[in-house]
Amino acid sequence: MTQQQSRIRVGSAPDSWGVWFPDDPQQVPWLRFLDEVSACGYEWIELGPYGYLPTDPDQLSDELGTRGLKVSAGTVFEHLHRPDSWDAVWGQVKDVAALTAAMGGTHVVVIPDTFRDQKTGADVESRHLTPEAWTAKTTGVDRLGRAVQEEYGLSIAFHPHAETHVGHQADIERFLADTDPRYVPLCLDTGHVSYYRGDNLDLIRRYPERIGYLHLKQVDPAVIDRVLAEDIVWPEAVRMGAMVEPPNGVPEYPPLLAAIDELGLDVFAIVEHDLYPCAPDVPLPIAQRTHRYIASCGFPSLEIGTPRTPAPGSGGQA
Repeated sequence: MTQQQSRIRVGSAPDSWGVWFPDDPQQVPWLRFLDEVSACGYEWIELGPYGYLPTDPDQLSDELGTRGLKVSAGTVFEHLHRPDSWDAVWGQVKDVAALTAAMGGTHVVVIPDTFRDQKTGADVESRHLTPEAWTAKTTGVDRLGRAVQEEYGLSIAFHPHAETHVGHQADIERFLADTDPRYVPLCLDTGHVSYYRGDNLDLIRRYPERIGYLHLKQVDPAVIDRVLAEDIVWPEAVRMGAMVEPPNGVPEYPPLLAAIDELGLDVFAIVEHDLYPCAPDVPLPIAQRTHRYIASCGFPSLEIGTPRTPAPGSGGQA
């Protein structure tokens, strides 16, 4: 049997421009984000927080088209382990999935809600789910994946995340064992796996059929050592510099890209560099260097695009 040709479509996301919220005066304006991500050479982007980019499909399509950009995915959050949570989760998923589908995207990245208050650091619920709550989460995500497939023609990609109930590698392995591969591919966020000292290469090699999407991210091990030792809340860890641009952190990208390439996987690999909050002039140079570095890794399966001149009359640096 012939192994299929690997394809790694590299893109970026509003997250790499310090964007965590639909509207925040500390964030880069959306027109500037589109101009700069296009100028870097990326062709694929995620929608980011729903409402950051225009939610009118015609307007968004026009803005993307003038810059040579396409959408890979939207992003939502879930708390399906909690009682009577389906309607609230599905309510936000519908909007994101509809816009993603209208833009020709293929995925909805699903992130579990955190168990800590992201401002105070206080626990808002137990860090460990009861067996009943765990089953509610896994069956709920199965249901979500199936509904997104059937109603919007998209695939979800479940995204383990720091300070959630699916964060450590053991949690990820348990989650994969307890969910349906037909409906629940994994979004392997290399930084969040490394945040809890997980092994990205091990996950890729042991669960190749579950790797449906990638977020490329590196962490600074020295910062993470302090974060874990002092139980520092996730947003503060970001402000401390937990996330770093490649090749300055872990995991190393060449072995990771080689593992994807060897398996013949066809995936999006979306660069994320958590920067919130940051000055507006900070993201672009980092994104440019990251684009050049990933391109220099030299794998023929990488589809990363080339830097381009911003379109005349675009949003500029406003």
